[in-house]
Amino acid sequence: MKFAEHLSAHITPEWRKQYINYEEMKAMLYTAVEEAPALDSVEEDIIKRHFANFDENFYHYCDEELKKINTFYSEKLAEATRKYAALSAQLRTMLENQQKAKSKGHTLKRINLPYRKAQELKLAFSEFYLSLILLQNYQNLNHTGFRKILKKHDKLLRSDNGARWQKEQVETSHFFTNKDIDKLINDTETTVTTQLESGDRQKAMKRLRVPPLGEQQSPWTTFKVGLFSGSFVVLFIAVILSAIFHESTGENLKIAFRLYRGPLLVIEFVFLLGVNIYGWRSSGVNHVLIFELDPRNHLSEQHLMEMAAILGVVWTLSLLSFLYSASLSIPPYVNPLALTIVMIVFLINPFKVFRYEARFWLLKTIGRMVAAPFFHVSFADFWLADQLNSLVTALMDFQFLSCFYVTNGNWLDAGNTSQCMEQSYIIRPIVNCLPAWFRFAQCLRRYRDSREAFPHLVNAGKYSTTFLVVIFATLRSYHSSKYEDAYDNPYLWLWLLSQIVSSVYAYTWDIKMDWGLFDKNAGENTFLREEIVYSTPFFYYFAIIEDLFLRFVWGISYALTENKIVSGDLMTSVLAPLEVFRRFVWNFFRLENEHLNNCGKFRAVRDISIAPIDSNDQIIILKMMDDEDGVINRDTKHNRAKHKKTKEDKKPLLPAFKGSLQDLAVDVNSTKKL
Repeated sequence: MKFAEHLSAHITPEWRKQYINYEEMKAMLYTAVEEAPALDSVEEDIIKRHFANFDENFYHYCDEELKKINTFYSEKLAEATRKYAALSAQLRTMLENQQKAKSKGHTLKRINLPYRKAQELKLAFSEFYLSLILLQNYQNLNHTGFRKILKKHDKLLRSDNGARWQKEQVETSHFFTNKDIDKLINDTETTVTTQLESGDRQKAMKRLRVPPLGEQQSPWTTFKVGLFSGSFVVLFIAVILSAIFHESTGENLKIAFRLYRGPLLVIEFVFLLGVNIYGWRSSGVNHVLIFELDPRNHLSEQHLMEMAAILGVVWTLSLLSFLYSASLSIPPYVNPLALTIVMIVFLINPFKVFRYEARFWLLKTIGRMVAAPFFHVSFADFWLADQLNSLVTALMDFQFLSCFYVTNGNWLDAGNTSQCMEQSYIIRPIVNCLPAWFRFAQCLRRYRDSREAFPHLVNAGKYSTTFLVVIFATLRSYHSSKYEDAYDNPYLWLWLLSQIVSSVYAYTWDIKMDWGLFDKNAGENTFLREEIVYSTPFFYYFAIIEDLFLRFVWGISYALTENKIVSGDLMTSVLAPLEVFRRFVWNFFRLENEHLNNCGKFRAVRDISIAPIDSNDQIIILKMMDDEDGVINRDTKHNRAKHKKTKEDKKPLLPAFKGSLQDLAVDVNSTKKL
């Protein structure tokens, strides 16, 4: 592998601008050689002057790159040193409190608190250790980059100036000679081994294990993805041919289509999410950090594609079983119910098998999403709620499935299902509004935490338009029998108006806020933004047009269904997968925008706070910082009234610490006597 490819595969995405600009320096060398006068047409002195002038510019560029690397390395090393001191102080405090609790004979329940704190500290040290390895990798890659480019310089220009500059400048520079990062790594390993894992180094190193940078996918996983994907394609073709030549009544097929459509949309979503992850990883968008996943244990794109392919095979087998139920002597409507139960059991299975960690993470995120007003909203929470807004047809189909099996006692024939569809004027509208409600509530919660009306209240307004669309659509359907001419129905016009407002609102928000496009400082990236991650602007222009079309495609749907050209069910079956595809495209640029915002902070690992400070506490602390007594403790009013300052209270935990509250994250509650 060429070094340029090796560098690209192993850089930390958030720091990419802080690495040696190897490609630019290589281009400078090749340009200098190409522009050099031919030896047989000019004197040798002219060629020497040409390369001497080039060397002056080249080494000036090298010097600027070296200064950039030294500065960034020093800043990150100082940050790591402060964080290690803070974590060590928290560990000492925890151990002291644990000893006090044991010596005073507190109950077991009371002593469990330090145990839980130990688990949090283990996680914090694990993330900190990962940041140290990334910084060490940064150190090694930049040194190798200078060595490679200067060696190439000497080879192309037939001189030894590069080797001399390497020895005099690079090998004496701070980022190369400083070995504090190695000491921090060793100290962290020792601390975790002796203090948190009771001297068990094997257990400690397993916890601190860092996944290989630029790790390749497992060939076995790749094989399974190909096997099940190929099987799904073959079986899907068999389903289509069987449905065409099936002798069952059209009504039964129509009901079966509704019962199977929801699971198929979920399978499509999982597969496209795998493609999303592949695109993010290939382009250096750090989705692991953005979603705050465990970098040592998370699903790759192949795992998701494998899962989608397996579920797709199960889906096709279930549908084939439905179509040939008479030959198999199986009641036909047992099959869709069995498929849904299998998918639900797979998700909520409590045993530690079948991607337990990923399923548990998803269930926790769903729980926070459903209880949105009562919990702090993370990126993963509102991202998942946004995905659910594109899966609303699947939710409606699952509602229909539940209603169908509750009201229909016949496993052989569908019967009348109007009470689950056309005549359901309460349950279905509520289900239709649920995804928008989740996002609406999350926006209100984010406003409550930040007190920023823009963008949170404005974003909540966007989701509130969905409520109007659903309400007017329901009223239009409910009162449709009262009007001979559909255009006399006033709720039709209210629905059209609310639909237009909702689509314009949502599209504008997609482009400007979620994707950050149409930036006035876009420069050569016309209509986009100053910095883009993906390889060509064509992707962005395609997404802008595609999102516009699919946001307003409901107009085409209305025209076709109103004129009886296409049935409503068929139109829904076409538009629902397209909406999942629209969200798939949206995901690329939403994560890219989030990634670029984080890049400005150079944050490459999760910030694990042992004693998180909520927004109200932080406001109080900031107000107290100018007081004569300073910040003493986060405590209840009752305890604050009784608290008396001592010399120990005034003593700083760390001498001359100038980091942020997030860097320090000191658990001041732990200073209370047990």
